[in-house]
Amino acid sequence: MKKEIKGVITALITPFIESEIDEAGFVKNIRFQLENNIDGLLILGTTGEHPTLTDKEQEILTALAKKEIAGKVPLIVNTGVNCTKKTIEKTRLAKERGADAALIVTPYYNKPTQEGIFRHFQAIADAVDIPLIIYNHPGRAGVNIELATIDRIAKIPNIIGIKEASSNLHQIEEITRYIPSLPVFCGCDELNFSALCLGSLGVISVASNLVPAQIKYLTKEALQGNMRNARNAHYYLLSLFNILTLETNPIPIKHAMKLCQMPSGPCRLPLCELPLSPKQRIYEILDKMELMVGVR
Repeated sequence: MKKEIKGVITALITPFIESEIDEAGFVKNIRFQLENNIDGLLILGTTGEHPTLTDKEQEILTALAKKEIAGKVPLIVNTGVNCTKKTIEKTRLAKERGADAALIVTPYYNKPTQEGIFRHFQAIADAVDIPLIIYNHPGRAGVNIELATIDRIAKIPNIIGIKEASSNLHQIEEITRYIPSLPVFCGCDELNFSALCLGSLGVISVASNLVPAQIKYLTKEALQGNMRNARNAHYYLLSLFNILTLETNPIPIKHAMKLCQMPSGPCRLPLCELPLSPKQRIYEILDKMELMVGVR
């Protein structure tokens, strides 16, 4: 039976010790998520620095996640790259390694047409029988998936949702209104509450690496119609959401986790450390929210 995917999915970081992946730290972070009743885990995504990981490292991290999660929640593996053939290969490997679903980003850099985007997802779905989540991120991919194309893709049988990270609430509104059969997962933490109000089924969160229980509360209250509680939770978390966008993801979240003594480590080049001013701002917000004391 396929696992139901909804609620809060954490887009996990990949912790490093100097230049090597921190396997023990990765497992520790997964346990922290499970202890806080997260609904699903996404590995090897943008937040997990997928482009800088070797094939062997991706295999190791998938095996560690599969073993530690042990079927408690869905394991989603990002397999999308800007080549359809390579994406199919990665998706097939993810299925063989026990992934419950695959996240597929719009091919980046080569900026395909809307027809090319549709054929990309159709080819993957035809080649690998695994639930697929579309990942729309124009800021990373350089092209937006238009509503008509999303509608076409949604009719492919093993497409089970879309991670909408366009920062465009109108687009989320149109998807939930005109394509109600396609579950929407908000991919921008600062828009989680608004997206849930518009009908999103859940969120794929960066901030929940640090505060999974709080993101879970916000999402649960919104999905249950307790909008005042959800709104209050959103306002409490908003300053945290904002500091996590001061620089390119995952630089800020890894720095925040480091300050909270959680496994994180540096980012790999071409991403590098934060300048002094954002570091000071992150410290101030974490201190104000008392997140640097007993976060784990």
